[in-house]
Amino acid sequence: MQTVRPPHQPWQPQGTVYGTLLNFRREWDLWAPRMTQDPHKAAPQAPVLYVKTANTFSPAGQDLLLQDGVNEVDIGATLGLVMGDDGQVAGGVLMNDWSVPHASYYRPPVKFRCRDGFLGLPPQVTLGQLQDWAALQIMVRRNGELVQTVQLSDLMRDLPTLWADVGEFMTLQPGDVLMVGTDCLPDGTRPRAKAGDWVEISAHGFTAVSTQVKGQA
Repeated sequence: MQTVRPPHQPWQPQGTVYGTLLNFRREWDLWAPRMTQDPHKAAPQAPVLYVKTANTFSPAGQDLLLQDGVNEVDIGATLGLVMGDDGQVAGGVLMNDWSVPHASYYRPPVKFRCRDGFLGLPPQVTLGQLQDWAALQIMVRRNGELVQTVQLSDLMRDLPTLWADVGEFMTLQPGDVLMVGTDCLPDGTRPRAKAGDWVEISAHGFTAVSTQVKGQA
């Protein structure tokens, strides 16, 4: 894999960013007994997506400011697949898909995921193909301590399958980003951060995403 030389300004998505829910086996298995209950009554047959709006974009080097009574946030380490001009994946980026802790990851309200600065971005895109990242391990460190290892080999839909399945019902445009999902811990929660914490997301061959979490003065 080759890394793109950093531009004068840190990278930001040029299109829409989509997230994927329930795409890791552990969380799927935890939710499976409840998938037949109201209001959904069945397990999802297609990828379950949501949008990270442009106000969430937090370029490399920016802090995450906790506001409106939020005291801690869930860390969402993920890989984003960047759409190229030819309709294929042009590269990948590590991202931190922050969210306010909440009980349901099946249909989470926008207010939990789309707050200002709630998408930590890397400084640049890494060139590569889907098969390069099939066994990627994403490390999550909080204040230097390893708190989670995300294994892309544990995806419900591997990278080519997810890309193809999303393409069955929507057309991704050049510059769009498709995040492959975030994994949970064995107890169903995600690693959390509070004001004063330093969070780093890293993986071999990628530029890391590092963020300082700060409280509102």
